[in-house]
Parts: sequence; C-alpha cells; structure tokens
Amino acid sequence: MKFGASTFIWASPFSNATLDLIDKVAELGFDLIEVCVEDPATIDPPAILKRLKRAGIGATVCGVFGPDRDMSADDPAVRANALAYLKRCIDISEELESDIVVGPMYSAVGRTRMADDAERAAQRRLAADGIRQAADHARPKGVRLGLEPLNRFETDLINTLDQGVVLVEEVGRDNVGLLVDTFHMNIEEKSLPAALRRAGKHIFEFHACGSDRGTPGDDHLAWPEIVQALQDVGFGGPVVIEAFTPKIKEIARAVSIWRKLAPSEDALAADGLRHLRQVFHG
Repeated sequence: MKFGASTFIWASPFSNATLDLIDKVAELGFDLIEVCVEDPATIDPPAILKRLKRAGIGATVCGVFGPDRDMSADDPAVRANALAYLKRCIDISEELESDIVVGPMYSAVGRTRMADDAERAAQRRLAADGIRQAADHARPKGVRLGLEPLNRFETDLINTLDQGVVLVEEVGRDNVGLLVDTFHMNIEEKSLPAALRRAGKHIFEFHACGSDRGTPGDDHLAWPEIVQALQDVGFGGPVVIEAFTPKIKEIARAVSIWRKLAPSEDALAADGLRHLRQVFHG
C-alpha cells in the first residue's frame, strides 16, 4: 500500500516554484505526491522527476476539468480540447514514471444540466468515446485512467460508484477504472462499504478525504469498515489524501472551502497519514 498527498493541499497551480512540496511530502512520510495539472504549461516533468528521484518518492497525476475540457460537451471543439488535455496529462504521467492519471475526465466540474435518460445516455456516449481514445493513447505508455464520480453539486453526470462502473464498462478498456473519493461518496452513497464492494476490481485509486473535506479520521466516517471493504475487494493502492488550502482563494471558492479545516496544511497531511497507516495496517 502506498500513501500519497495531493499538491492541492498546499498550492495551486503546481509549478517549478512549488517543487519544494516534493521534499515536504517525503519528509512527512508519504510514498507519493499527486501532481495536479491545472495548466500543463506550468508542469516541468524533467525538473519534477529529478526532485522525485532525489526525495525517493513517486507520483500520481490528477487532471483538472473546467468548461473548456468537457468530454461530454455538445461542441466537438470543446471535446477535442478535453481529449488533447487528457493526452497531455497521460504524457506527463509517463514522463514522471507514474502509471495513473485520475479525475472527473468525463465532463466539466460544475456543469449541471436537467436532462432525461436519453440525453444522459448521449452524454455518456460522448464521454466514453473520448475516454476510450485517451485510454488507447495511454496503453502503450503503461498508464491507467481513474474516473472520479463527483457529488451532485459538482456534476450531473456521474455521482455514484455504480454510475461510474456503467461508464467504465461502456468505455470497455482494461486500463480504465475508478478513482473513488470518500468526500463525494459520503454525500451520494447509501453505504460506503457496500458501494466499494460493488465497484470491486474497477477501483484504481482511493482519495481519502474527511467528511468535511478536511483531515481523514477527524470526521464521522466509519474508516475501519471502509478499509475492510477495500481489502475485501483486493485493492492495493494508491491511497491519496486530497484537500484544498483556503489560502488560495480561487481554488477555495471553486470547492467551497470557506474556513480552515485543520490547524495547518502540514498538520492535515501528517495527521491524516498517521490515521490512514493505522486503519490500513493496524
């Protein structure tokens, strides 16, 4: 089991100016840093890889999908831009010697539409077609794609793990699975352990987030039962803490962080990692 921390805990956007986060994450005891790619132009893979090697940790890659990166958009130009961006994230992942890119790559975060079943099916077909092309680009590079269901306030398309499995199966590529996130699951799933067991083999990555999007463990989630479900389906990681600093106003506004959720970003990461090691390893 490898444990990671998202760059979003401390910084937005990630760039050469924040490379010291790699050393911080390593010093806190993590095995991985999740590099969030808001703007590919700020990502310098050779410089990042050099620091990763020096720190002795690995990386995962998380995509950020705004209105111009919508794989289910009616406008083919927007879909083409989303695909080009996702392919660049895949290339970055390969360059960082990472084997996974995750995120809600099926649509744009914040897009909410009233649609009937036929319209939803059409949106899924568009998303599946783009993700399938990205998966084919990723396969020879040894990169997998983890699709992240989001809560109802952030997307209208894929909210539950069951819906995510439907999309994964429609894509039909064995290097496409799910990124599951406890913050979103806490809103949408009737039972987190049951949903995880149903998703089973499709789970590629686990975002460990507090129920308030703060420190995992400092919340009301039934962590032992969640971990047991992951172990029952043979999940082996990575487990990544994702949280967002209120110090970066744009990102805080985007994810509705209106107050401090921990004494500090470092404390959130350190306390969360301590909790995760305990519940996963005893």
